[in-house]
Amino acid sequence: MNTSLASSEARNPTDWATDAMQRRIRARYRAEKRFRIYGLFAVLLSAGFLAFLLITMMSSGARGFTQVQVALPVDFSSSDIFLEPSQLDGENRDQLLAEADFQGLARQAAIAAYGEDGDALFSGGAWVSLRNAVSEDPTLLTRQETLWLPASTEVDFAARGDAGARQSEERSAMIDRYAELEEAGQVRRALSWTFLTMADSSDPTLAGIWGALKGSLLTMLVTLALAFPIGVLAAVYLEEYAPQNRWTDMIEVSINNLAAVPSIIFGLLGLAVFINTFHLPRSAAIVGGLTLALMTMPVIVIAGRNAIKSVPPSIRDAALGVGASPVQVLTHHVLPLSLPGILTGTIIGMSRALGETAPLLLIGMRAFVATPPDGFTNPATVLPVQIFLWSDELDPGFVEKTSAAIIVLLLFLLAMNGIAIWLRNKYEQRW
Repeated sequence: MNTSLASSEARNPTDWATDAMQRRIRARYRAEKRFRIYGLFAVLLSAGFLAFLLITMMSSGARGFTQVQVALPVDFSSSDIFLEPSQLDGENRDQLLAEADFQGLARQAAIAAYGEDGDALFSGGAWVSLRNAVSEDPTLLTRQETLWLPASTEVDFAARGDAGARQSEERSAMIDRYAELEEAGQVRRALSWTFLTMADSSDPTLAGIWGALKGSLLTMLVTLALAFPIGVLAAVYLEEYAPQNRWTDMIEVSINNLAAVPSIIFGLLGLAVFINTFHLPRSAAIVGGLTLALMTMPVIVIAGRNAIKSVPPSIRDAALGVGASPVQVLTHHVLPLSLPGILTGTIIGMSRALGETAPLLLIGMRAFVATPPDGFTNPATVLPVQIFLWSDELDPGFVEKTSAAIIVLLLFLLAMNGIAIWLRNKYEQRW
């Protein structure tokens, strides 16, 4: 001790006014300024990439929510449909509509209105819109009416003035034809309800996102119903009741490793267990939900343990001090106080599951599904897989549909993250 005091007394105080110390201070400030600039550059670069992604998606995907339509005068009263409005009030309404030749009626009306090539102006599924119009208003069968039906892909390209890379004569002629139709008020661009209410189709003018969106919702419901209670109970046991021994350490390490396992491994597991062993229906929301639940559960366990661990010991001690049982301490105090952290981790894990594609491809959810699923065991697809399928289509009409579907997926993810932030702010406790 005496030696230490002697060395301290012998040490001269630092002279901050010397040139050497001033150079070191200036170098330290320059290093700090460079570090701050590097951080700001990283933030601006990330924001730039995000802005580029959003602008690109919005510019190319906004048109996917709209549709070019062509006016078609249809004289139902003199057609070969031979249906009366009163016939569509019975139980066999759907059968009568299915047997009526609306496809032939649409073709005849197009030729009568626009010449021999008039049929080429309309989508191959325009007759479905014609049939739906009659289904909604059977009185159309008694009169002549002008309906707006979806245009063909060629007309859609002409609306953009796009003659294609080869500048073909057909495309150029269609652009001139579109200009004539536009001048006559026979074409318009309107909101595409088909995109929002229909399922997948081989025709881009009839392809919709509703089937994939409904499949995603059903899949997420199965995932949440399984992953949340099991994950929370596992977190409670490991944090509150598990003995500290080798087996508990092994389980904790395994859960931490499972959270980092590539998602395609869970797809292989789901294929082997749920489909090959238990013979559950392939390409169904229940199998997709079970597979994604396996992938999400470790994330919920880790988030739940951290949330439970963050509750101050004084809360437990105070509850025990007034006579509460350990179960009451857990259910009345610890779990409610840790609920914001658990919910935030759960929704972030669900958001990750919603964007996954690889495990769902392995269990067959890349199938062409033309009808929205009515239940958990019906064939279904999900938004990421639908985007993947459309991006692989050769028809250029699917380019806008793909971008529009990505916008829907991003909005879905933003909504889920917004819910997580709202829950955290609403129930967050500060000590």
